[in-house]
Amino acid sequence: MSLLSSLYPNALMVVGASADPSKRGFQSVRALLRDGFKGAIYPVNPRLNEVLGLTCYPDISDVPGCPELVLICTPAASLPQVLQSCGLKGVKTAVVLASGFAESGAEGEALQQQSVLMAKTYGIRLIGPNTSGVFNTHAGMNLVGFSDLKAGPLGILSQSGNMALSLVTEGSNQLHSGFSSYIGVGNAADLGFHDYLDYFAADQGTGALVAYMEGLDDGRAFLQAARRFTAQKPLVLYKSGKSESGQKAAKSHTGALAGSYQVAKGVMRQAGVVLVDQPDYLLPVAEALATQPLPRGRRVAVLADGGGHATIAADALDQLGLQLAELDIATQTGLKALLPKGAAVTNPVDVAGGTDSDPMNFARCARLLLNDSGVDLLLMVGLFGGYALRFDASLAELEQHTALQLTELAKTAGKPLLVHSLYALNKPAPLKQLVEGGIPVYASVETAVAALRALTDYSAYRQRNQADDLLTGRGESSLRVDRLLASVRADGRTALLEPEAKQLLSAFEVPLPAEVWVQDQQQLQDLPEEWLQQPLAMKVVSRDVLHKSDAGGVLLNLVGLPALQQGWQSIQAAVLSHHPEARLQGVLLCPMANARGTEVILGVTEDAQYGHLLMFGLGGIFVEVLKDVVFRALPLSRSDAWDMLAGIQSAKVLEGVRGQPPVDKEALVELLLKVSALLAAHPEISELDLNPVRCYREGYAVLDARVLLARPSSGVAEMQEADRVVVSPCLH
Repeated sequence: MSLLSSLYPNALMVVGASADPSKRGFQSVRALLRDGFKGAIYPVNPRLNEVLGLTCYPDISDVPGCPELVLICTPAASLPQVLQSCGLKGVKTAVVLASGFAESGAEGEALQQQSVLMAKTYGIRLIGPNTSGVFNTHAGMNLVGFSDLKAGPLGILSQSGNMALSLVTEGSNQLHSGFSSYIGVGNAADLGFHDYLDYFAADQGTGALVAYMEGLDDGRAFLQAARRFTAQKPLVLYKSGKSESGQKAAKSHTGALAGSYQVAKGVMRQAGVVLVDQPDYLLPVAEALATQPLPRGRRVAVLADGGGHATIAADALDQLGLQLAELDIATQTGLKALLPKGAAVTNPVDVAGGTDSDPMNFARCARLLLNDSGVDLLLMVGLFGGYALRFDASLAELEQHTALQLTELAKTAGKPLLVHSLYALNKPAPLKQLVEGGIPVYASVETAVAALRALTDYSAYRQRNQADDLLTGRGESSLRVDRLLASVRADGRTALLEPEAKQLLSAFEVPLPAEVWVQDQQQLQDLPEEWLQQPLAMKVVSRDVLHKSDAGGVLLNLVGLPALQQGWQSIQAAVLSHHPEARLQGVLLCPMANARGTEVILGVTEDAQYGHLLMFGLGGIFVEVLKDVVFRALPLSRSDAWDMLAGIQSAKVLEGVRGQPPVDKEALVELLLKVSALLAAHPEISELDLNPVRCYREGYAVLDARVLLARPSSGVAEMQEADRVVVSPCLH
């Protein structure tokens, strides 16, 4: 039986039913009766005969039939026995409210594992434990006890019961379209975020999902499920645990690892998740995504009934990277015919009192703007809906007629229409009519603009996702790499020498500068004359020295044989002074690279939650001080690679600043994809660091490369200690 059918049950049990109104075993039965649940309700408690007029059964075995779902309200210690009884009854899904499991320490962890084992023995799927419950408004099933739930398209998935309550309360206090289902994730001892995404994707009553997340136990499964979900429906997520303190709180709250927010931000975007940076945006953004068509672009028209809000809207659009649409001459001419002489008919449009006595002018102007081919989205700002309150009660009927016209217009325009109103919190009839007609209404201009930005971002993701490609990398190149990595392991190493690391890159057609690996000082005399006449870089090659500069193992601008011979001696002395036990295997020589370029860093690390991650950023101060880097999970698509280049805060540097030429972005994208293909073909690589890569107007030069292999018999943490490499990720 699927989770979908379990959350549309024909019958359910409440184990631990109560006659005490303060107990969940009472509140849940009351909510089921109040909300009109049409299935059978079976309270279970050996000390009661009835609960709210329903027969109360002394034992689970006494319940007639086979309920699909059970709500367990009993203490934590009773859970294994209750699950065994439910399993014998044939129950397939259990909602477990009790706390005192993995989130509480080792004893609770043991009890949780025992309970999961019992559930698996009988084929029961667990929601929770430590969950606030579930509801499904379309089935009249409310196992949380929330009151006044309005049925609608917004699903809620949350690791915090208080956050769910906050969202429901916010919805009841403001104009909104309503909720479909809610699932409290709790400890996710069995069913996790990824399982619930599949439920909400299949649920026809859900148009968009609002999610609150503290941490994940299986990030890779979540990303896979998120990609499946966002290919059909929008997912709006707020991830807490951004700070170290927040991560500790998340750990104690749910028993889940919060992880790096910077990493989560990158991989969530990659999977099409709309990540909001403050929880107040969750519901408003999801409202827009659930009700509006996806725009073709980012060009916004603003229709205002006052210059102040028009200016605020323009500033907010610019801050979030949206464009003010350039209106067609025909549109401007039509607006002039409708509005007073003082009206601004360029964008933003200020009606200048042209709607004070006739609010219908809003609908007329909106029609012109939505019909303009240069407009992708329309935002109305000001006091629409409050004209009857602000000016005269006689305008109420006109405003309601205008609202009706706007909803009809929105249905046929095929473009998003969002409304900001000073009177949103008053909930006047015209604004209620807009919301019922599928037009979101906001009390804040900034919130409305954040919703517009989310619409454009999700639309761009869907467009990219339709025609994307992934490079897998297996082929003849992989066979060569297999032989290379086998020889490294046969030598008892996990760290590749730099020449080996570059052989690996070359096998995947990464262009590299000319280099010579000199393994004996006498070989310096055999260098070609042209090499002896140009400045060279000399770097130590040693299985024991990964950070060459720190050990004095790098010299630059060496010209001629005497300088190279002296350099050899200097590097040997410096490295052995720093690391007396180091095994030296020669030096790597290469011509000095053109210094006129932009340095970037590419790194791969293996993350405990999300698997292999690729990091990209600008080199130097940008990565060391500003930490201006982005992350994506591997494998990488072409659109992912382009999105990484655009995603760093200093992206304009890639265009060329202060006399530096622009970089070859096409070549850089190809490099990202080749690294992705390499890791897809050889997942035994645990770390890869290309730092720096110097980028030019045409092409690039990989100046240094480090590669580490995972130890087959030990974890990443032990490998880090053995090889003295910090995975953080790749910020060396």
